[in-house]
Amino acid sequence: MALQKRLSSKDDVIVEIIPPVSEEELKERHNNYHLIPPKKFAFEYRGHLHRPVTIRWKERTFEIQLNHCINPFCKSYFLPQKRYETKGKPSRYKLGTPSNGDWSVKQIYCNTVPDSTEVGMSLNCKSLALSNWSIADEISRLVRINTPLDNKPQYIFHKEECPFQKNDPFVHPNTFYKQGLSSTGSQRYQCKSCKKKTSLTPKREESITYNQKRHDVLHLFAKLLLNKTPISRACDILDIGKGTYYEKLKFLYRRCLEFLERHETNKLSKTKFSEIWLSTDQMLYYLSNERKKGMGSKNFDDLDELNFQTRIIITSDANSRYVFRSDIAYDWDINFSDIEEDTKFFKSDHLNDLMKRYARIIKFKHFPQPPTQNDTQSKSEYNSLLRKVKQREKYKHGLHVSPTYTAIAHFWLIKHLLNVSEWRFVTDQDKSLMSAIYRVFGKEIRLSDAHHFLCQTDKAKSRTQSTREYQQALADLQNWGIEKGYEQESAKQLAILQLEELFRTHKFHEVKHTSKGSFNTYADNPIEHPLASPDRGYRWIDCTTDLSSLEPLNIAKLAVNVSDQSTDAFIQLIRRRLSPLERPIHSAKADKKNYMYSNSNPEYAQMAVTILRTYYNFCFPIKTKSGKKTPAQRLGITDKQFDLKDIIYLR
Repeated sequence: MALQKRLSSKDDVIVEIIPPVSEEELKERHNNYHLIPPKKFAFEYRGHLHRPVTIRWKERTFEIQLNHCINPFCKSYFLPQKRYETKGKPSRYKLGTPSNGDWSVKQIYCNTVPDSTEVGMSLNCKSLALSNWSIADEISRLVRINTPLDNKPQYIFHKEECPFQKNDPFVHPNTFYKQGLSSTGSQRYQCKSCKKKTSLTPKREESITYNQKRHDVLHLFAKLLLNKTPISRACDILDIGKGTYYEKLKFLYRRCLEFLERHETNKLSKTKFSEIWLSTDQMLYYLSNERKKGMGSKNFDDLDELNFQTRIIITSDANSRYVFRSDIAYDWDINFSDIEEDTKFFKSDHLNDLMKRYARIIKFKHFPQPPTQNDTQSKSEYNSLLRKVKQREKYKHGLHVSPTYTAIAHFWLIKHLLNVSEWRFVTDQDKSLMSAIYRVFGKEIRLSDAHHFLCQTDKAKSRTQSTREYQQALADLQNWGIEKGYEQESAKQLAILQLEELFRTHKFHEVKHTSKGSFNTYADNPIEHPLASPDRGYRWIDCTTDLSSLEPLNIAKLAVNVSDQSTDAFIQLIRRRLSPLERPIHSAKADKKNYMYSNSNPEYAQMAVTILRTYYNFCFPIKTKSGKKTPAQRLGITDKQFDLKDIIYLR
């Protein structure tokens, strides 16, 4: 029988990260820290740009190295650093500083190096240099918050004076009496010598609601949570306090993780997909930035931002609408003491961002340190940075993570969750999402096993205008079909035929000719999709990867499937179902918005979104031509519709 589970904590090492800094380099850093200026100090350790970071997870070893060209049309795309044996011995990539002159931020530039052995053309691309160490840290964080661990109890079977202190009933059963079962159904033992009685912690099957005093409210609690009931009103209905409410939330979140481990992770590991369409988008909500207790007195004058933009990255299957992941770009376990300790030990304040462990943290990638003798930072600049840190410490715990790092970890985990032959990605023009896809799926894109499509709509349209555009687009498509003699075809088949005709002349890429040959580049040449959306009207699609090897009919069959409706539908469900993540209410304030009901703890927001994702995937039927089925049924990983009690009681 399985042990009771618990949520993972910051101290649990589920993903082991091997620091990419050797003892020799660390000693050298400590010696050079006070001797040379920060810019020169960082230059000495620029080799970290292409140095992989090793992680161990599930008894497997992975190397994280995602600093390379991210332009799918460039010949250097996804290729490792290389030094050419030509005049001057140039490298494939070189480091540069962005136009704003910030030396801590570095960009990777593709060198134009003539090499007859390489096909294609270097396009002088530039991409942001990221910290491989910080990417590994973000992967570790996302794994940790979504992994329940066995709760291994520590028993004391004897009194202090007992001579058989080292004996236990598992190894030495002859030294114990069995004293029946406890109230939770677990075995009770008594030492024959000291007569101390000890009850074992019940296994999960013996007591599904162990340590839950008000387990009778769990089902109603889940219904209230998923139906936009404010926390205070839910507490009134259930007759519980706020502390009990959040304990029930943690319990339900843990149950969802256990349920997903059994019905999602295990099932997907055994399922092979020949092709999958993944739609990814970011949901933006405003975090209510509250001060910690004791920091709200009238004498406290320093004010931080009251509403932080916080992002949730969501990926779903465009066909079945199954939501694979939903991750908030916020680390609630991190604190400034961790960053300060890391800064002092690794001398991170004198390094480029690409070498820092906490490069993923927005605004606070290192802890300010007093200027050294050769430092370029003044004492007043140091005090100003330190004041910002002290000010932020007075607010809610945790710090925001760069969406680029969260998106990379998000896609990396999806890649290792699914067994897919051909990947298809749909996003809007979000640079962080596009960069993450190009970095994580570089090998697949180079082999043409993965393609990325853009899908954009005008979200300022009214519902009436969108419906009118949808009807007009359908009428235009049917008229085109009658004109061409395709009266009996369905709307989707008509769209494929129309797109096939279009792609005989239209290209998503353009061909450039040089003295060394011709090569393709991204043309930024979108088209209007023949099938408009009922709720958003006309939409425009584009492809940022190379489709030149495909025939017009094959491109048309791909283009007709481009849609972001699955992710958009789940985002709308979050807004309508979860009270802390709803849109701001209108008020008489200057900006007409009030965020008084906004979520103030991203940890609880992550829990609520995961609970909703589990309910949506396995319990929420969607009407289709073949009847009502849940996204999990449509994906093919289950053949039944579950309900909330199946999740709560793990049935």
